[in-house]
Amino acid sequence: MTANPPDSTPEGQPPATGQTLPTIEQLQAEVDKWRALSRTNEKRWNDTSSELDALRQERMTEAEKASEKVRADTRTAVLAEMGPQLVEAAITSEAAKAGIEIGDLRFTDLNQFLDQDGKVNKDLVGEFVKSRTDGKPVYAQNLGLGRQGGPAAGQLSRGDLSRMTPKEIQEARKAGLLDALMRGAL
Repeated sequence: MTANPPDSTPEGQPPATGQTLPTIEQLQAEVDKWRALSRTNEKRWNDTSSELDALRQERMTEAEKASEKVRADTRTAVLAEMGPQLVEAAITSEAAKAGIEIGDLRFTDLNQFLDQDGKVNKDLVGEFVKSRTDGKPVYAQNLGLGRQGGPAAGQLSRGDLSRMTPKEIQEARKAGLLDALMRGAL
């Protein structure tokens, strides 16, 4: 058990007279201060990263620049060709999770679901699928499908029992695999 510092109070005890708890406004101001500092550091990081990329671009040889341009052009071409297919797959997947059928997407501009980097924006895909559901699944939900098979499904028979050791029989009994046989259902 650790000792409490002299300026703190034990758990569950009200603060001693003279000590005041921070107000909600003070706590919110503290949160806002740290949020602003975080954004400032993030901006500095992005600026520094941009400067580093610019320095790397300046120091590249002509062959490296040409190679980088070819790589960027290839990536753009592949994303332009494959992006809509990736979006369609993402929409189909989200629709299946929601239990709905989206239907024909050929008149939908699938490029609107791609980020600037060419990646699928899952938030937009989710919103699109949600807007098509109206909160109701297309497939019947009240099929009443319970346990499938007969009452002896997964149970051991007398023939199985005759090939087992006493230890295996005890384990099967504990696992409930002999219930139907013990009730006389088999």
